[in-house]
Amino acid sequence: MNTKHHMLNDAARIVYVRAVKVEDLPQEVQVQAKGLDQLYAVCDTDGSQLALVKDRALAFVLARQNDMAPVTVH
Repeated sequence: MNTKHHMLNDAARIVYVRAVKVEDLPQEVQVQAKGLDQLYAVCDTDGSQLALVKDRALAFVLARQNDMAPVTVH
């Protein structure tokens, strides 16, 4: 059987995890952060934010559950 599959290349699957200061986020997000000083953003290769979570480990789990390869950005 010859079936075509759409495969993402490795670059399309890479996401970047970086720390974000809560004070740099919009006010409505700051309120939801409930006293945290820092959150973690999961961003695509263009820098667009895909998700915002409370800790680094959760960011990596979220990325992997969505078949993405997380990389830390300093």
